[in-house]
Amino acid sequence: MRETIIKENESGQRLDKYLKKYLPQAPGSFIYKMLRKKNITLNGKKAAGQEKLNTGDSIKFFLAEETIDKFTGNAAASESYPVKKDLEIIYEDDNILLINKPAGMLSQKAKKEDVSLVEYVIGYLLSNGSVTKEELLTFHPGICNRLDRNTSGMVVAGKSLAGLQIMGEAFKERTLAKYYLCLVKGCIKETSYIRGYLKKDEKTNKVMISRKMSEGAAAIETEYEPVAYQKELTLLKVHLITGRTHQIRAHLASIGHPLMGDYKYGNISWNHQYETYGVKTQMLHSYELHFPQMPKPLENLSKNVFQARVPGKFYRLIKETAWEHGTQEALEVLH
Repeated sequence: MRETIIKENESGQRLDKYLKKYLPQAPGSFIYKMLRKKNITLNGKKAAGQEKLNTGDSIKFFLAEETIDKFTGNAAASESYPVKKDLEIIYEDDNILLINKPAGMLSQKAKKEDVSLVEYVIGYLLSNGSVTKEELLTFHPGICNRLDRNTSGMVVAGKSLAGLQIMGEAFKERTLAKYYLCLVKGCIKETSYIRGYLKKDEKTNKVMISRKMSEGAAAIETEYEPVAYQKELTLLKVHLITGRTHQIRAHLASIGHPLMGDYKYGNISWNHQYETYGVKTQMLHSYELHFPQMPKPLENLSKNVFQARVPGKFYRLIKETAWEHGTQEALEVLH
């Protein structure tokens, strides 16, 4: 017999949903048969499967260990997660992590063999005891917002079910204010708010921006203000209001201000001028996150503002550029 006690991250879901996570290799028919025969019990009693689980509930498996191992696929014991010693944690509590993701790292896996920020987060939590391998059978920490592989900056990860659910809803409802820093071609002297419509081509993984609505297009809103500028280059702080795929890159390119290092939407000949700085990808950084009033258990985050420091190449470009206006403001974002 094996017994498992429901933890906070596992409560609130139906018993059968939990069992399908715990025994991912078992057919549904097997699980319901074991419930009917009382080979799987809830709090010592026969269960049907639709019962809602509460913290502290006891589930007992009157099955051979070989059978349990077979249907869990040995997932808890066999899967390994890397530990990235230089993972930059901006903030951490019992429910969430704020992480400064480097450019070049995937937010989530694109292919099975990929290693992404999600795997590094789980490796970090396993290494400090915040989660156990057995708990990973029924609950997976994850990220609540995604950045393009070559975009650096702030990513929110959920350590608990509450953290994942509340932050996921906040991003979905756009109650969080997200600000990015980017270096763009041209001189921008005024704050502006722009709207448009974005349509993605799945085959090319590229988006098109238009001023008029068309079938399959989504409305987008982008607000930006210059932090510093000179004749050919502007450091912008962008308020990402809607947050669609490649929105900042494509929207700014559509008005004649492509991002430095962006070879998909940008100006290739202009980009070549900055290759001596090691710039090979877009200079776009998720810099700042403003939290609204948050519900429990995330109430301590309410009205807080967090910043993610810019990476090395970005830092050097800001510091070494001869700005015509906003030199002090440009240097302030480095601290």
